[in-house]
Amino acid sequence: MAEEQKITITEERQNLYFSLIDRLLKCPNGQEPEILEAEPELLDAGFIHTILQVSAAFAHQGNSDGAEFLVHIARELSKQLGLYPQVPNQE
Repeated sequence: MAEEQKITITEERQNLYFSLIDRLLKCPNGQEPEILEAEPELLDAGFIHTILQVSAAFAHQGNSDGAEFLVHIARELSKQLGLYPQVPNQE
């Protein structure tokens, strides 16, 4: 199993991440890219890690729609940041 990289996030930065996640959850459908583009300094591995933590909490609370939405955001953002492994299509 690959060694998991330790991500250190300050409380202040985590609060900024939570605020951004909250805005993503409340914005009208389709405006997510605008919200993310307005905060480029927060778009990093720590933000993706935080999104996945919130997504897991949502899943445990029975909010599968919210969890799936956040996983989708994390996956797309990971691809844009070059953090998502590229697996060749096998057809």
